[in-house]
Amino acid sequence: MYVVKSPLSDADLKIVSEALQGALVDLVDLSLVAKQIHWNVVGPRFRSVHLQLDEVVDSARLHSDSVAERASALGVSPDGRAATVASSSGIGVVQNGWVKDVDAVGSLVDALGAVIGRMRERVESTETADPVSQDLLIGITADLEKHHWMFQAENAGNG
Repeated sequence: MYVVKSPLSDADLKIVSEALQGALVDLVDLSLVAKQIHWNVVGPRFRSVHLQLDEVVDSARLHSDSVAERASALGVSPDGRAATVASSSGIGVVQNGWVKDVDAVGSLVDALGAVIGRMRERVESTETADPVSQDLLIGITADLEKHHWMFQAENAGNG
């Protein structure tokens, strides 16, 4: 089997591969969490929250693909299997069943906050090891922070 050879040193590749794998897992889980809540949100703001959740799903799916392809380009096999995601995501468990719109927004604020915190750690860890991967992670983090801001604004005055 052909294996892609990374231009990075073994030490740098270890740092970067852990950062990319962690980002992949968090992004896959974020897309699943947002879709789960999307299917179950109820309340007076149903439509706007429902649509806003799909924006997060689309964004997380797009970014997870970019992260996985970056890992592959460096010779690292990405692992987005369900068991891997379930065992290593930084997002907490979301409630089962119907979710009031205010609670749905709060859950997304929490999920995004958890992922952003971990992404910022990855940005720091890849600074020297691989500025190209760091740049990818910076862009993803900026996009997630935009979603985080918008969901926080959605619940302003409700908590």
